[in-house]
Amino acid sequence: MHPERQWLVGRTYVVTGASSGFGRGVALKLASHGSNVVLAARRTEVLKEVAAEVRAAGGTPLVVTTDVSQSRDMDRLARAAVDRFGRIDVWINNAGVGAIGRFEDVPLRDYDRVIDVNLKGVVYGSHTAMRLFRQQGFGTIVNISSVEGEVPLAYQAIYSASKHAVNGLGAALNQEIRLNRLDNIKVVTVMPWAADTPFFEHTANYSGGTPRMILMDDPQKVVDSIVWSSIHPTKEVAVGWKAQTAVTAHRLLPDLTEHVAGDIYHRVQIETAPPAPPTSGTLHQPMRSGTTVEGGVRERMRQEDQGRSR
Repeated sequence: MHPERQWLVGRTYVVTGASSGFGRGVALKLASHGSNVVLAARRTEVLKEVAAEVRAAGGTPLVVTTDVSQSRDMDRLARAAVDRFGRIDVWINNAGVGAIGRFEDVPLRDYDRVIDVNLKGVVYGSHTAMRLFRQQGFGTIVNISSVEGEVPLAYQAIYSASKHAVNGLGAALNQEIRLNRLDNIKVVTVMPWAADTPFFEHTANYSGGTPRMILMDDPQKVVDSIVWSSIHPTKEVAVGWKAQTAVTAHRLLPDLTEHVAGDIYHRVQIETAPPAPPTSGTLHQPMRSGTTVEGGVRERMRQEDQGRSR
């Protein structure tokens, strides 16, 4: 048996944001290796669909409807997982939302929700997992951040701020783990480049144009990296050459890197994106659409660009 599969068989993973995108992809990959997968998100019916796929792939699912911005939901999620499987080996804080637009054009109500999910959700999940892992004596937390946790991006101010905070949280927790000699507890911060997931369909958008980004990664690259990082945990993981280049460039030449990133995104999102009406996306209410791992954004952008060139 392959060592990766051997380690994953029978392990229990909690995955937030499991109804689409990276979360759904991770759940299905884990299932193919025989893991127990605790599926957490707001969309119960979609989670039931994911659970059926997990079961068919060889995993054991547990559906727990969860709003990560509610600490009581996170505590209930942990209890349900332990009651069913006896322990939690890995807790993946994956749920995330976004808001695009000039800083002053996005309603504060939407910013509140981005912070509630992207930061408080990770804080609540990490807090719940750390308390459990101290009792167990082992466990790994995987927090899904972004390249924007290192390189801030114009028109995504609060998203960038929330991801910077996630990076800081992971670094601080790793200091505490070292100082308290908790050698069997790990915290990993994963920083993907923009990937083609339903995130772009779900995001709040006040930019005036359809959500887009250049050189998007295939989501499976990020899914594979998340699972690999849970087995071979290191403090920070920038996924792929684009993310690695951006992180390294920003640490060496921060002003230049931010200048280039801002110019590129201004052109892509503000100057050339086809018009789109304002929306709060899935921030306050989940939507039924956008339940796949891949979002179809690259194909949409290709068609949009072809239409503009005619």
